[in-house]
Amino acid sequence: MITQQLAAALTLRKSLFDARHTAAFRLFNGFLEGYPELVIDLYGQTAVIHDYAKSDDETSVVAAREWLTTTMSWLDAILLKRRHGTTDTMRNGQLIYGTQLTRKVQEHGVWYAVDLTMNRDASFYLDTRNLRRWLLDNMAGKSLLNTFAYTGSLGVAAMAAGASQVVQTDLNKRFLNVGKTSHTLNGFPIDKRNFITGDFWSVTKRLNRQNAQFDCVILDPPFFAESAGGRLNLEKDVVRLINKVRPLVKDGGQIVTVNNALYLSGAAYMTALESLCVDGYVAIEGQIDVGLDFVGSSADFITDPTPFNHSTKIAILRINHRS
Repeated sequence: MITQQLAAALTLRKSLFDARHTAAFRLFNGFLEGYPELVIDLYGQTAVIHDYAKSDDETSVVAAREWLTTTMSWLDAILLKRRHGTTDTMRNGQLIYGTQLTRKVQEHGVWYAVDLTMNRDASFYLDTRNLRRWLLDNMAGKSLLNTFAYTGSLGVAAMAAGASQVVQTDLNKRFLNVGKTSHTLNGFPIDKRNFITGDFWSVTKRLNRQNAQFDCVILDPPFFAESAGGRLNLEKDVVRLINKVRPLVKDGGQIVTVNNALYLSGAAYMTALESLCVDGYVAIEGQIDVGLDFVGSSADFITDPTPFNHSTKIAILRINHRS
């Protein structure tokens, strides 16, 4: 049965393939396409199978591997990530086909470095593809602060747009180093001062003391995180996070806020954002939909994301400091 569902998913995504097989996208979203135990992503010539099954039965994984190698003869490797694996190696990924993992992917003409076994995910978030497109279209000549940058793909997109300055900050230096590799792939200069390793709360506090301001700030935090500087929960801390970075935005600038809390409905998220707009200094300017490869063939979400099209909810806020 899984092979029939994979074939149907492939038909929906044919337009996302490129001739050189350098693209990255979600090939099968089992959560929304009738098979919640499996999710399959393509990163260039590597397929990544995310196995969410709690049992040791690998029948579905074996069937998916055989289907992939038969249908896509150009694949160099298949990586299996077991979400409920008992070791970091099992969770971060083990090769089950081939020997050479993809090291870079191309999207909208921009190269991004990937390290597919660095973490439980695959170092490059596919659900923010349309946000990277928005940055390419809107960041020319502007300054950007990318908080919770992870491997910096959003900042790289802004660099490709011709941004005047891009500052990327994350708690993990190893993640930011992947972003530096992406800079190198595209011939962008690397200014180490623009890659800040540190806790979100302490870094934003320091930037505020320095009176730093940016045309755009991106807030894309993990669902739940805790550090010496503070604790956050995306279901509860929407307003708190936005208010933390508002002083860092120039008058008339923007905050792009990303919230992927699965159980936070789109309506509840909008209510939180609208509460910021009461005094007239914040306005909801728009939203960015997630690519259809993530939405899949069903709209059967655990929590209704409307007016967004996916639980990854991306909103654009306009910030004013003067009425």
